[in-house]
Parts: sequence; structure tokens; C-alpha cells
Amino acid sequence: MMEGARKVVATNRKARHEFEVLETFEAGIVLKGPEVKSLREGKVGLQDAYARVEGGEVWLHSLHISPYEQANRFNEDPLRVRKLLLNRHEIRRLTGKVEEKGLTLIPLEIYFRNGKAKLTLALAKGRKLHDKREKLRRKTQEAEARRAMERHRR
Repeated sequence: MMEGARKVVATNRKARHEFEVLETFEAGIVLKGPEVKSLREGKVGLQDAYARVEGGEVWLHSLHISPYEQANRFNEDPLRVRKLLLNRHEIRRLTGKVEEKGLTLIPLEIYFRNGKAKLTLALAKGRKLHDKREKLRRKTQEAEARRAMERHRR
């Protein structure tokens, strides 16, 4: 395997629609053994997950990792709060930004890099309904323009 290779396990596809991503961070996740096995099988749900800075540490809430079937009694609660690993200066910067009005921390994707589970954490601002509609309108206009250019070239 080449150095720094990424194997994406799960992506929060709704996040970029619901939020405007301002900045991204790479964070490690503190996991138990059976959780890592479930992650490798892709049994994870990112939809409702969010992160909070509490007591100088970053914690991930509502991330659902399905129990690993072969682990039976060693499985943890699928929705337990998990610690994220970030540098101290990144946590300090996040603390300042999250305290600003309307900014939140959301996970964008979970992946493995060199055998370690990582998470792309985004500092994001919630979109209003009219912003979502405007984004969709712009996207369809660009697609139509591209199609028109393709027809014109032929």
C-alpha cells in the first residue's frame, strides 16, 4: 500500500447540502476493537453526527457504528460519545470559532489512512432554505449551459 493511501468508509452526503463548509480538519477517532472491525465493513451512519468542544477536548456525538456480530458481549453502545484527536492549537482555534454565532462541527467522511481510522471534520455554517434552493438553481443552470456548449460543438 502506498504512503498516505485513503480508504473511504462513509461519507456524509447531506452535509454539503445542509451546511456551507468553511474549513476542514483531519481528526483521529478513539475507538474500541469491535468498532474498528465494523468500520472496516462500512457499518457506520454519519447522517445525524456532530462534534462539540467540551473541556478542551473534541467529542463526536450521534455517530452510529453498528455492533460487530462476532464480538457479541464486547460490543459497545452504537451511539456512544467518541473522543476526537486533534492538535491542541486546532482545538483552541475551533473553540473560538464554534463560540461564534451559527457555526457547528460536522463530520464529512470517515476513512482509513495507514490502518488508522480518521475523520474529516468540517467547521460549517447552517444554510437557510432559500440558500439551498439558490444552490440547486445555480447547479442546474451550469449543467444546462454545459449541455448547450456540448451541442454547439457538434
